[in-house]
Amino acid sequence: MSNYVKSTNFASKDTLPSGDSNKIVKGTEIDTEFNNIATAISTKADLSGPTFTGSPVLPTGTTGVTQSSSDDSTKLATTAFVQDVADLIKSALYPVGSIYCNATSSTNPATLLGFGTWTAFGSGRVMVGDGGGFTAGNTGGSADAIVVSHSHTATSSVSDPGHAHYADLNAGGTNTFYVAGQAGSTASQLLTKSATTGVTVSTSISTEGSSGTNANLQPYIVVYMWKRTA
Repeated sequence: MSNYVKSTNFASKDTLPSGDSNKIVKGTEIDTEFNNIATAISTKADLSGPTFTGSPVLPTGTTGVTQSSSDDSTKLATTAFVQDVADLIKSALYPVGSIYCNATSSTNPATLLGFGTWTAFGSGRVMVGDGGGFTAGNTGGSADAIVVSHSHTATSSVSDPGHAHYADLNAGGTNTFYVAGQAGSTASQLLTKSATTGVTVSTSISTEGSSGTNANLQPYIVVYMWKRTA
């Protein structure tokens, strides 16, 4: 881009005395000036809808027209336009209430992403989708296994028909004796005494299982989680 620089000082010619050859305005001088003007004009951008080439730079302090963020044209973008679009992207990617996760850095996302107010979220917990009896924001569960309340029942049954003591009447002989009160009955032994024993039954129920501390967790991986609050 060229700027016009005057080659001949025509006004200075007026101060020269008559007859001085330098006082004459020459056609070559006029031609040179017009060529310089034409060159400068041809390398300048039009005021209306200019087309730039190379690497155009706006003059210091120049204020451009900020287009709407939905403008999808080749118009020049101002810093305000760029910032508006950046804010839209931020809001679209991480609106208030969004969760940000990082597997290696514990730095607050406000520093990493450059926007928003964030608080640490979900310490020691995994996330469960809303619905199916679960409501967003509620907490529950336990890292320790809990045995559901239950009872054991044991039944013991003892049957003691009793027993009897007998005396051998024959003592190895062949005599037959009649049993009193039992007509036509004979016996070779005499009942001396019958009794039942006092039987004590002990029933025990063995315990099962082991400590449930930190045994009720699904397979997991630990990350840093943050919630955007503003």
